[in-house]
Amino acid sequence: MNAPFSHIAWVAIGELSDIPIRGARCVVTPMGKIGIFRTAENHVYAIEDHCPHKGGPLTQGIVHGASVTCPLHNWVIDLETGQALGADEGAVKTLPIRLDGSVIELGLDSALLAENG
Repeated sequence: MNAPFSHIAWVAIGELSDIPIRGARCVVTPMGKIGIFRTAENHVYAIEDHCPHKGGPLTQGIVHGASVTCPLHNWVIDLETGQALGADEGAVKTLPIRLDGSVIELGLDSALLAENG
């Protein structure tokens, strides 16, 4: 479900050490609030920071495996696909993310960045 950006602009958003293991941080982008999640295995994911159910802040949820549980109504969201798991239906957008050494870089649509200066 990664956004099909025509051109990706990689933006440094912090260090891996800024996010605790099994934790998250929220970054504000021209696309809205994006949650950056770190698993126990040190994998990093980026998804929209709102649950598809009632908009709960996913960055305040519990990270387990490659999923996060929404703090409002316990929906579980897959960090790789953005899909709700179990009997729940819905999804959030995922964004490309990479590590350059210990620096976390978020992939944003370069056209959107240009529009928002």
